[in-house]
Amino acid sequence: MRLDQIGELALLDWIRKKAGDGGSGNKRPLLGIGDDAAAFKLAAGKTALASSDMMVEGVHFDLAYFTPYQLGFKIVSVNASDIYAMGGVPLMAFFSLAAPPDTKAVFIKKMFEGVFDALALYGARLSGGDLTASPPGVKKGLVLDMCVIGEAGRIVKRRGAKAGDGVYVTGPLGDSACGLALLREIARPVALESGGLRPGGVVRLRRGTLRWDVIRPLVARHLMPVAKRPPGLAVPTAMLDISDGLLLDVSRLCKESGVGVKIYEDRIPVSAQMRQAAPALGLDPLELAKSGGEDYELLYTARRKDGGEKGGILIGEVIPSGRYMVDALGKMKRFKAEGYKHF
Repeated sequence: MRLDQIGELALLDWIRKKAGDGGSGNKRPLLGIGDDAAAFKLAAGKTALASSDMMVEGVHFDLAYFTPYQLGFKIVSVNASDIYAMGGVPLMAFFSLAAPPDTKAVFIKKMFEGVFDALALYGARLSGGDLTASPPGVKKGLVLDMCVIGEAGRIVKRRGAKAGDGVYVTGPLGDSACGLALLREIARPVALESGGLRPGGVVRLRRGTLRWDVIRPLVARHLMPVAKRPPGLAVPTAMLDISDGLLLDVSRLCKESGVGVKIYEDRIPVSAQMRQAAPALGLDPLELAKSGGEDYELLYTARRKDGGEKGGILIGEVIPSGRYMVDALGKMKRFKAEGYKHF
């Protein structure tokens, strides 16, 4: 059935039943879907956090590559990442959706399955949102918007980095951008949630072939990223998630903190799979690691005596001013804030 056949009230009733009443198993007493607003209590000494992200068809995703389940999973992860980047944990989510009236109801239900599975992964609940129709006849009319509410005992801002701090990331960079390039070559959805391609299979590309065990983790980083929790043993002085590329996001941190940075090229972590796949696509692994977006790793600064390296990978240091890339020979060169920009 299509959305214009099933009707808004019936779909809302299905969503409400899937979400539950919000009471059992949640971190806080919660009044969920059904009233004009959701309600929850903060524990003493906690700070509330709220973040929202939007995914627009044709801008943030292409249905030629994504399954509906993956869209639902990803919209949760990108929001959970923002909460983690503030040193908090997600509690509640509000999901708003605009879809063409002729969208198949099964498509929307699969999307919500991805939403619910991702929320369960992060220990949060769907607590409300909105449904509306996109203009009839408009191509690429799917719009997803989510707001996540979280809490933190000690919030970590983008400002707070000091000269002498180390600069750290929580994992390899560039995998998502490489995964997107692979999806454009494969030119069809890869249903990772149901096994995708055969584990031992080979994928033919224009420049050769790659094994599925090389491709899978890369496309997974783009289609179904998993947000990284804050480093447990480090005490970050400043932090944000890498959503738009290392160089652009570290520039944002520097601007907010009023400092400069030196990043060492040979310390930027690159996965073995990306090193193998990028050349097969005619791409430079290091450039993807520096400017590719949507990795959702955490980028943070910390005093080395506070054990910054115990929570991540040291890639540079904070300096009083200037933004420099240092190559393997020790040569420094200023870098620009390169990465994904919406406008």
